[in-house]
Amino acid sequence: MVSLLVVMSAVRSVFRRFQKLAIVICSILLFAGCTYAPYYANRAAGGGTDAAEGEQHDVPYTVNDSFVMTQDVLRGEGILFTVEHNDKLITLWKDGDVGPGVLGSLVGKHPQYRYEIEVVELNPRSSRIIVNVRVEDIPDEDLSKYSATTRLNLFAKFDQLAAQSPPSGGTPKEGGVNYALLPNEDLKGLAKRATGNEDNWRQIAQDNGLQSPTDGANLPSIWIRNTLLSEPNKGSAGNN
Repeated sequence: MVSLLVVMSAVRSVFRRFQKLAIVICSILLFAGCTYAPYYANRAAGGGTDAAEGEQHDVPYTVNDSFVMTQDVLRGEGILFTVEHNDKLITLWKDGDVGPGVLGSLVGKHPQYRYEIEVVELNPRSSRIIVNVRVEDIPDEDLSKYSATTRLNLFAKFDQLAAQSPPSGGTPKEGGVNYALLPNEDLKGLAKRATGNEDNWRQIAQDNGLQSPTDGANLPSIWIRNTLLSEPNKGSAGNN
């Protein structure tokens, strides 16, 4: 009988110790769940730990020129990157604004983001810059905070660089004539002057990757195909 009582007393003592330990563990988990809810919320929302969001910008330059200028903008911002095949580049991972917290550190996760940039051809004289921001362990609702527009003002800086140093390969040199716009002249005025028909500005805009009559203001020259040129201009020099 004495032996049984001793055994039961020992069992109760062990149970009490484990009960206290369980309470402590539950308290820690509850505290962690409240403090680091964004980490779990991101996983529960279906975004997992990896998500991406994209932006795009159309420019009146060849794929090669756009790709080179995009790299120049990134270098100017101190952004490190690697160049991939097919006119694609990827920036190195950068830490997010918010730290991983205790739970994220325990599982080896921390918020980070990078940019995946690709340039695709729209036509021989215009291209589209596509920028995807890829994040890890950042809530889906915070994706917009890491976009290239928000973080780097990438497209505006691209346009500024292009205006300061227009690429030389943006307009073709064969099959037509390159014209410099006169002061205060738009594509309608150029079309009237070079082709005799103001309505030809639409074809000129399309050939040069432009969308409106005023889009060519920052270009060093505008190319006009031979079939549009009015008879007196067909034999004119390469730049007018």
